[in-house]
Amino acid sequence: MQWQGISEFVSVAENQSFTLGAKKIAVSTGHASRQISSLEQRLNVKLFYRTTRKVSLTEEGKVFYQHCRSVLDGLNEAERAITNLQSMPRGLVKLTAPVTYGESVVLPLINDFLQKYSEVEVTSYLSNRKINIIDEGYDLAIRLGNLEDSSLMAKKLGSRKNYVCASPSYLNKYGVPHSLSELEKHRCLLGTLDYWRFNEQNRERNIRLTGVLRYNSGFGLVDAALKGLGVVQLPDYYVNSYIKSGELVTILDNFIADAEGIWAVYPHNRQLSPKIRLLVDFIAENLA
Repeated sequence: MQWQGISEFVSVAENQSFTLGAKKIAVSTGHASRQISSLEQRLNVKLFYRTTRKVSLTEEGKVFYQHCRSVLDGLNEAERAITNLQSMPRGLVKLTAPVTYGESVVLPLINDFLQKYSEVEVTSYLSNRKINIIDEGYDLAIRLGNLEDSSLMAKKLGSRKNYVCASPSYLNKYGVPHSLSELEKHRCLLGTLDYWRFNEQNRERNIRLTGVLRYNSGFGLVDAALKGLGVVQLPDYYVNSYIKSGELVTILDNFIADAEGIWAVYPHNRQLSPKIRLLVDFIAENLA
């Protein structure tokens, strides 16, 4: 109720006419007149002197106009501020991502984003621990693989594939396996899991293996494969450059498992934040 008639009153006061004032804010003259009459009754004061030729403010109307004009200017400024935030985001974004993927992919993309949006600040914590982003106050998490059911919002950024590969020197010495059963005869380089994921006849199949070494470091496993120590299964971001250079050769390509999702996960109450939306969109565009 407090806002009813304010816009009509200010427009009529500035145009010194009910007809022009109503036209300025795209309402009928009758509507403007009724709103201002209701406003005068509510305030118990006369705001305008009305004649057939002219509309002018009373002394009370002049005082009221100055305050109302300031209020409307403040509302316009607030609207502009929100619009500017949407076009030029600013403020802190707190995010988390898996360690290796964060180091090799996410953080370089964030650095590119910050070059474009200099008013945004980022705090990043890389961890392979599954962080509760609500309890620990994070705006955003980058997660890999299948997502568990939760109340969080999620947007798919891209996908990753796991490749089985080895160096040309290893394959020359031990031969190239052409079936999954042949892996048992090879020197397998294992990570934190004791199985590798495959797709056989359109069905997911996990094969448990014994290895000549086990590292919890993807970079350590890549180095071992490059030095001819065995066969490794790793996500594409570890091995793509070596596959392109010929330093590693992919094998068992007919059994590559379905691509796993790369996700941006964030709380419901932050889904409309311009800085979060722009950052998520930027990462998705540059992962494509």
